[in-house]
Amino acid sequence: MSEALDKVAGIDYLPLFPLPLVMLPGEVLPLHIFEERYRQMLRDIESGRRLFGITLFDPQQSFIEQPATGTVGCVAELRESETLPDGRSNIITQGIIRYRLLDYIENGSPYLVGHMEFFEDEPADAHIEKLADEVFVLFERMAKAAFRMGGNRGTFPEIQRSDPEALSFLITAAYNFENQKKYHLLEMTSTQERLAELHGILEQTVGQMEESADIQSASRTNGHSKKKIDL
Repeated sequence: MSEALDKVAGIDYLPLFPLPLVMLPGEVLPLHIFEERYRQMLRDIESGRRLFGITLFDPQQSFIEQPATGTVGCVAELRESETLPDGRSNIITQGIIRYRLLDYIENGSPYLVGHMEFFEDEPADAHIEKLADEVFVLFERMAKAAFRMGGNRGTFPEIQRSDPEALSFLITAAYNFENQKKYHLLEMTSTQERLAELHGILEQTVGQMEESADIQSASRTNGHSKKKIDL
């Protein structure tokens, strides 16, 4: 059993926090809790296993009042919490594992409680390591280009090479995808397919980003560059 599955062992139901965003396993997400029903949810999870579900839901784009059953979300673990004098809270959460929302239960809580089915990616074959290495190299090039575009301020952080599934979620979280694209990558159950899709995206954009970093670097040195820019 993986560490993520171990954290949700024996759990069938979790408080549900619908938000207009997609959370991924491993992703760190700060949240501001101000509605009374979610203040109550926070108090309840703090006295338990400090877990709740985050599901993509935008009430302005839906005729229903809650996420549909069958929706995929991510279990969030409460890592830090600061309660303000007026009862609001600032919290830090981290994504643990994905779930499929099977149904809702009524237990008298002011917030939604869902019946969850937890899942991870299907086992991958040995060839995935080669693909993961290629994706990691492209992602590292992208990160270095972004660092240069930011003026090389500070120290470039070392990017840890994680296992293929975790790597695929790390890159998805780092990339500024719109919600539907991010959700599509979240609900996939093949690490290989997710990495292949990310490989295509990175391959298309990394060269453009490196060129932009070169141009910006040249502009900081009074334009002494061999590149020709068509205006």
